[in-house]
Amino acid sequence: MLMVISPAKTLDFETPPTTARFTRPQYLDHSQELITQLRELTPAQISELMHLSDKLAGLNAARFGSWDPAFT
Repeated sequence: MLMVISPAKTLDFETPPTTARFTRPQYLDHSQELITQLRELTPAQISELMHLSDKLAGLNAARFGSWDPAFT
């Protein structure tokens, strides 16, 4: 089986979620490990790693910096 995962270029943060139920993500600990490593990268390095424009790399660098696992 082949699976393609494509990142969204834009996200809608204005529309309220359609559900109020939340669960703890299964791989939250792994996510924290990845974020710790990604926070060490510059936007230019993120751009090269993820094949993103400079604008999206900067946006992702900011998102990595503000990521907090306490959302659940």
